[in-house]
Amino acid sequence: MTDGILVQTREFSSLVTADLPQVRQQLLDILCEVAYKEGNFTLSSGQQSSYYINGKQVTLHPYGAVGVGRILLSLLPEDTQAVAGLTLGADPIVTAVSVVAAYEGRAIAPLIIRKEAKGHGTQAYIEGLTLPANSSVVVLEDVVTTGGSAMKAVERLRDAGYVVEEVISLVDRQQGGGELYEREGLKFQAVFTIQDLQVHWKQLQA
Repeated sequence: MTDGILVQTREFSSLVTADLPQVRQQLLDILCEVAYKEGNFTLSSGQQSSYYINGKQVTLHPYGAVGVGRILLSLLPEDTQAVAGLTLGADPIVTAVSVVAAYEGRAIAPLIIRKEAKGHGTQAYIEGLTLPANSSVVVLEDVVTTGGSAMKAVERLRDAGYVVEEVISLVDRQQGGGELYEREGLKFQAVFTIQDLQVHWKQLQA
């Protein structure tokens, strides 16, 4: 392990034990330090942007994943039976939430939604446990822009017979995703807005 990784993991190790307000603040710190970049970028939606948020720098961080799992778990409705999201961005998020939930005595299944149906075997879109019809599933995202990725996951889950009423994201870029979910009758909440990141990032640069 390099010295850089050692420093990074020690700095954020309290994400495992801190109270939730502290965890939220440390997640904001790590998002601004390793995930937020300014420049010229093309997003997955095709839009051009002057900034980019690589959520996987946090969701695949040794302690960032634990923090994400703890915060998102605290936002889930009590009747949630599974969390799901479109591969690849949501894969570490749903896994983290499920593992943290198990340590807290809650059984929440992680489901991964393929972009294309599996080309062999069951040819399924959804990977994970097969749950009873009408099971309550919450869709999770790392970064929401237009909302299209989460809506694909919602549609696949509903086609499979699950009940999906809410989307939760780590960051909302506030570029139409929330409005799309509202039109589709979905609840939506985000841990951070883009303004939260940009204000804190500038503070860290000062």
